[in-house]
Amino acid sequence: MQLSCQPFTVHKRVPLTISRGTTAQSTNLWLKLSAEGIEGWGEAAPFSIGTHQQTLAMLMADVAELQSVLAPFHPLERQAIEKAIAAFPLQSASRAALDVALWDWAGKYTGQPIWRLLGLDLNQIQPTSVTVGIASPEAARQRSQDWLQQTTARALKIKLGSPSGIKADQAMFQAIYDQTPATVSLSIDANGGWSLAQAKQMADWLSDRRVTHLEQPLAVSQDSDLAELKQHSPLPVLVDESCFTSADIPRLMHVVDGINIKLMKAGGLTEALRMIHTARACGLQVMFGCYSDSSLANGAMAQLSPLADYLDLDSHLNLRDDPFTGLSLVNGRLLPTPHPGLGLTYVPPAR
Repeated sequence: MQLSCQPFTVHKRVPLTISRGTTAQSTNLWLKLSAEGIEGWGEAAPFSIGTHQQTLAMLMADVAELQSVLAPFHPLERQAIEKAIAAFPLQSASRAALDVALWDWAGKYTGQPIWRLLGLDLNQIQPTSVTVGIASPEAARQRSQDWLQQTTARALKIKLGSPSGIKADQAMFQAIYDQTPATVSLSIDANGGWSLAQAKQMADWLSDRRVTHLEQPLAVSQDSDLAELKQHSPLPVLVDESCFTSADIPRLMHVVDGINIKLMKAGGLTEALRMIHTARACGLQVMFGCYSDSSLANGAMAQLSPLADYLDLDSHLNLRDDPFTGLSLVNGRLLPTPHPGLGLTYVPPAR
């Protein structure tokens, strides 16, 4: 099989601000895997979570190294491929692109979408949330209303952990809450922006305001405080940055209520499946999330969506120039296509 890659830049309609900063665009990597006249696609998106960073240069270097390593293999030799690349210190986003490309190839080879190969039921898919970044109360209220008017969204994910403190968080949340219909669910992601004391205070304050869960209230360096927060919090506590792969779950199972699985952290759909089953065995809830991913990466995670309790696969909805099409948002539910593999189409950006 042959590998090739192509960088592509996507721009957000509305820049997204979280506790660590603001992003307006991202240059991601489109990986193509070819064999027997069939091409499988995957996406690697650079990301940074404070102390951990994966850059475009790192991802491109990984693909260059993989090209010769994988040339002798057939795309169906998954176990042999996994063993062959195990010796290489690949970035998780690079592994994700390769793994998704292998799944896409297999789906196209068999003529089936990935979700059907896995025997999943699309009727089990929960609504995906759409994200409101940190902003002034007025701007946050307008952003939430714009989302609800422009889409069929039935869930809002609100970014808190403002550098200005929890009073600013409360003012921003209240502005959104006061204008949001009760039929729209609300969740919170602090991206590690709170101290333990602040997280306890906000958990109490938010519990009376129909919030479904708190995501990553504490920084990764404060994982030792998660047990105390879970014992105190009236809301379920989920972690994102604290959990990359299935190997992280056993140490977290007694101190959180759930995990957020992201394709770029996990290293592909294969590891995402391992994480789902491990989390379920440990009694944890499962959420899917994303970074600055296009429809290609979000479309891959959408193949597994029937297995998740919460979905936050909305990054492509905030792009001005997403080059991939095929996903649909119906009554707030992000649905994969019925076509083979990922079932997506590439549309070159207008020049």
